[in-house]
Amino acid sequence: MMTTRLIKLTAWVILAAIIFVTVSPIGLRPHTITSVNADRALAYVVAAAAFVLAYPRHWKRVALLLMAGAMGFELLQFLSPTRHAHLTDAAVKAAGAAGGVIVGWTINQFRALQPA
Repeated sequence: MMTTRLIKLTAWVILAAIIFVTVSPIGLRPHTITSVNADRALAYVVAAAAFVLAYPRHWKRVALLLMAGAMGFELLQFLSPTRHAHLTDAAVKAAGAAGGVIVGWTINQFRALQPA
């Protein structure tokens, strides 16, 4: 029970961080040693996997919402004068979300095979 709450909280915190990084001024975006596209994809892989682990019966809904959310969050960049929205960025994020759903779903399948 506590583990489920922690996973849910983690998923929502990751999503909040993604939204903040996506719409905040460019100067507040964290800089890493990987490429920007790798950062985008990895963030969505982790978020999607966390949401699928938190809400295992709703993995299809998670996939749809995060992939659509990637487009929506990208469009929110039009609100910031220092940011710019690109379809390719949204596609990278959506692909990361799809990959994360697969990772989370696979983990859930293995967890279901474990004896109680």
